[in-house]
Amino acid sequence: MSNCCSSHSTKITSEICPTCGTSCKSVEHKTLYHQVKFPENQEISLGKYYFCSSEDCPVGYFSSSSEIIPKQQLRTYQEIKVDKLCYCFDINVSALTANNAETLKNFVIGKTKSGDCACEVRNPSGQCCLAKFKILEKNNLLSKSAQS
Repeated sequence: MSNCCSSHSTKITSEICPTCGTSCKSVEHKTLYHQVKFPENQEISLGKYYFCSSEDCPVGYFSSSSEIIPKQQLRTYQEIKVDKLCYCFDINVSALTANNAETLKNFVIGKTKSGDCACEVRNPSGQCCLAKFKILEKNNLLSKSAQS
């Protein structure tokens, strides 16, 4: 199994969401085909697509040719709404406690290192789930969540 958190085969670029103005990163078509529900996934056209991570924005993906795929058409729509921390191993931010935060983080790190994750298709951003752990730590939210 490949390590999904290794370098991507295509260069990641950014674009501004046409609906909310958030800076969004590009995703590979592989991510789109796995994230967008049937039958809409059959209608994805060629071109560069971007994932809007803004919780308040209804846009899931948008393309450089102005196509928009709403978050409601994504398989992970409910998971996005509950702030999924790790899509590969089904961990929500709300699941972190003082007793398990470090253990959960180390579990995800270990599974990522061994190539047992599938962020490129499970995570709607197509990015490594470990990035969310780093963001939580940087903003001191991991320890705050763990103290709840």
